[in-house]
Amino acid sequence: MATEYGQGYGHSGPGFHGVGAGERRHRLPAALRAPFEGRSLREFGYLLLNLPLGVLMFVFAVTMFSLGVGLLVTFLGVPVLAAGLAGCRGFGALERARARALLGLDVDAPEPLRVKSRGAMAWMGAVLKSGTSWRSLLYAVVQFPWAVFSFAMAVAFWAYGWAMLTYPLWFWVFPMYGGQDGLQLFGDETHGVYLDNPFEITVTALTGLLFTLAAPWIVRGLTMVDRVLVQGLLGPSRLVTRVVELESDRGVVVDTAAADLRRIERDLHDGAQARLVALAMDLGLAKEKLVEDPRAAARMVDEAHGEVKTALQELRDLARGIHPAVLTDRGLDAALSAVASRCTVPVRVEVDLPSRPAPAIEGIAYFTVCELLQNISKHSRATRATVDVWRAEKRLLLQVTDNGVGGADAGAGSGLAGLAERLDAVDGILVVDSPVAGPTRVTAELPWRG
Repeated sequence: MATEYGQGYGHSGPGFHGVGAGERRHRLPAALRAPFEGRSLREFGYLLLNLPLGVLMFVFAVTMFSLGVGLLVTFLGVPVLAAGLAGCRGFGALERARARALLGLDVDAPEPLRVKSRGAMAWMGAVLKSGTSWRSLLYAVVQFPWAVFSFAMAVAFWAYGWAMLTYPLWFWVFPMYGGQDGLQLFGDETHGVYLDNPFEITVTALTGLLFTLAAPWIVRGLTMVDRVLVQGLLGPSRLVTRVVELESDRGVVVDTAAADLRRIERDLHDGAQARLVALAMDLGLAKEKLVEDPRAAARMVDEAHGEVKTALQELRDLARGIHPAVLTDRGLDAALSAVASRCTVPVRVEVDLPSRPAPAIEGIAYFTVCELLQNISKHSRATRATVDVWRAEKRLLLQVTDNGVGGADAGAGSGLAGLAERLDAVDGILVVDSPVAGPTRVTAELPWRG
């Protein structure tokens, strides 16, 4: 994973109420500020270092690789090649650090070597089988020609720009002498450069100004290529990153399933099971009193009948919390309408789906809406809410809005954070837009097929 930080040329920073140096500085247009900003100087420094480091990496990589491959006919080729690849990995770590310090590009370190056993042979085998090693070698080879080009371009624009811009200050240092065509700055009978009158000096300075103003943006464009090279070749491989994500998602799914099982067990133990135990005891007492006091027995049976109804309702609610039958039989439209009818806030439901998504995705969408409507009932103090569900290409989207007090935050460790983790486990996304004073809009995006 790679992230970029730092300020762009157009970033003006926080505002100031007083008239200070910061405010006067940021009143300048971005094009005029760019040659003097720290970011421009750091990027220029990065390109200056490209050439010496590029030469060093290229020479090391080509020499060690050629020597290792040439010696593969003997056993010596294996350790030489492994040492070369290990050195390229070291250069890769240096390049990531340099990109972080000068470009503001934070690239995660690739996966470490997986040495299964101790010993030099196991280590060499791990280095040779590591994709990171070969990508580091490729970077050392590919980066060299680009380093030559980017170094030449950056130095040319900066040097010629500042030289011509400041030409009026130093043009007098060149020897001048008379000739047939008048004063010449430098030259001889066959060649002369006439930059000695005010007009020519002004044109030179203006040309230098254009070069100077363009140089930071040229440098920025050049460093974009370096960013791509570092991120693409020196960061974690996409396959490994995806495997890590899947392992993390699997952990979330397992934890979620375990939490659901604990919740079901708790509801059964504290709710329906306790009620059924009490019902069995009441029926036993009624059976004993049936002969002695028929009226008391009838009253106890009547109370037990009410307890049976309550227990059945709790079991229905529990079964609905596991997977409602209406969702299986009739789909999201009917299931969400049933949930909305039980919400304490009037809810309008609109479902526009050409067909039914995968059952697992359908279940996650249903429970997402249930959780969001429950939050609205408990916390929002809203007077109305809407639920919209539709399909966009290969994604299922649902949006729940309300006109409540707002202030919901998925990153505050609330139920929304757990909901976001559950969606992330199936490559879903949860976006919360809830300014203080409302309204709140929560959008969830899920794959159409799991």
